[in-house]
Amino acid sequence: MRIAVNAIFLQDNKLEGYGHYVKEIFSRVTLKHPEHEFIFVFDRPYDAKFIFGPNITPIIVSPPARHALAFKYWYDVKAPLALRPFKPDIWVQPYGFCSLTSKIPQVLIIHDLAFRHYPKFIAWHHRWYYQHYTKKFLQKAKKVVTVSDYSKQDIIQQYKLADKKIDIVYGAAKKDFVPLSWHEKEQVKEGFADGREYFLFTGGIHPRKNLMNLLKAFSLFKKWQHSNMKLLVAGRLAWQYDEITEKLKTYKYRDDVVLLGYLPDEQLTRITAAAYALVYPSFFEGFGLPIIEAMQCEVPVITSNTGSMPETGGEAALYADPNDPEAIAKQMLRIYKDETLRERLITAGKIQAAKFSWDKAADQLWQIIVSTSEKR
Repeated sequence: MRIAVNAIFLQDNKLEGYGHYVKEIFSRVTLKHPEHEFIFVFDRPYDAKFIFGPNITPIIVSPPARHALAFKYWYDVKAPLALRPFKPDIWVQPYGFCSLTSKIPQVLIIHDLAFRHYPKFIAWHHRWYYQHYTKKFLQKAKKVVTVSDYSKQDIIQQYKLADKKIDIVYGAAKKDFVPLSWHEKEQVKEGFADGREYFLFTGGIHPRKNLMNLLKAFSLFKKWQHSNMKLLVAGRLAWQYDEITEKLKTYKYRDDVVLLGYLPDEQLTRITAAAYALVYPSFFEGFGLPIIEAMQCEVPVITSNTGSMPETGGEAALYADPNDPEAIAKQMLRIYKDETLRERLITAGKIQAAKFSWDKAADQLWQIIVSTSEKR
């Protein structure tokens, strides 16, 4: 079998949700099935580390697909033409878009419908493209995959998609997210937090991630507790980040907030494992991978009571309304003052994180690819 894989988000030092999902699954799928051929379709020069085995043929199809007109041209004209000589049996589209012109059967992966719930958090041209074409993508795809039951039910409700057409393939934490010793934690705190304990947020600085309300919650926590705790924010400046950077100029506790920017995996895993707690008050997520990453590191989690987050965190997290900074701050205070609660969350978190596995995810997606190809 010959499988084409859209690989445009496999970019060195820029991997985030989409890219990590593709990397973790297809690094396993391609190695487990060396008898099959994979065509990885990039839209710009790629790093050789993403060519996971000799059964992968990389091709570059330009121009880069990064705005609405480029999406249309790349997916419907350039990529189908580039794939024609390879005659793929199936084409995996992991980023919510697919080709409306190609005759190759396509497996479409949609992580969430954030654009429908929070349209103001998306650039207008991206929003228009999602709103105009998502229904057509769902109709065109032979099979649809999403990353949580919440997202599955959302897609079914919003687009009247048949239940049997959509499957769930959960994400998981990478194996490198592991607990640290006391000495290792102290080294991380010395290096990034002036030796202090810290709350951690991981994710791009983007309005949907709710950093403004987190800053308000952190202010309340500091006011109530008079603690020397810091707040570390690990993630790139993604979109509409000016409000955050301007707020920090006059923020009372600005010296206790550290913007770390985008971190390579080897640093992110250590900073996660040394945190006092993860605070992840995102307005909306299809899965919420940082929740599981922190739990696997034996770090307790405070997250939102909306979207998929309660599904991901289960009984192992504390929840708060992301629109209510005081509610977030109260959970931060609870976890700070109640060591028994914190230890209970750590124990429950290890159990919750163990429910998710990239090996299982890779096997599930492979079975979907095989069954979709056989139907052809």
